[in-house]
Amino acid sequence: RVFIAAMSSMIRPNIILLRDGTDSSQGTPQIISNINACSIVVEIVKSTLGPRGMDKLIHGGRGVTITNDGATVMRELEIQHPAAKLLADISKAQDDEVGDGTTSVVILAGEFLKEAKSFLEDGIPPQTIIKGYRKACQLALDKLNDLATDLRDKTPEEKTVMYRRCAETTLNSKLISGHKEFFADIVVRAVGCLG
Repeated sequence: RVFIAAMSSMIRPNIILLRDGTDSSQGTPQIISNINACSIVVEIVKSTLGPRGMDKLIHGGRGVTITNDGATVMRELEIQHPAAKLLADISKAQDDEVGDGTTSVVILAGEFLKEAKSFLEDGIPPQTIIKGYRKACQLALDKLNDLATDLRDKTPEEKTVMYRRCAETTLNSKLISGHKEFFADIVVRAVGCLG
């Protein structure tokens, strides 16, 4: 009897209760819906990027915040959509790990999703798109390895010159870009003292 009862419960269709207004679509339409939700978040954050980035006024449970910092915007938005919340998670992970690039990582993810959406609309299966992104990632990493400069064989002077160039490049987008040589030298000497 127990076996028969178990079998009959496996045969019966599962009943899932959802709130009124819940989107119960599946497959490609659901993926496109998730991409659209993420695109909205990306559009909000995108305008904060760069030297001409605009401030955002966010009114929420924590009060009013005015900022053009992507990490702060992502933290204050209180996103509820599960797929769009992943963008907030990658922004937080980037901020925790590196301390910079939070807006860029959200915009980059959004651009990948936007491109994937057009492929989905053309009927390409999601697995094929993912496979393509993985292949593109590998090609990009291979190209970066080809372009990389191995500093192990360089003299200390050559290393210092390379470090200064890297520091100057990162300072190009900052307010102090007019004095990047001066600050790059300070940064390289400070980092040299740590090692």
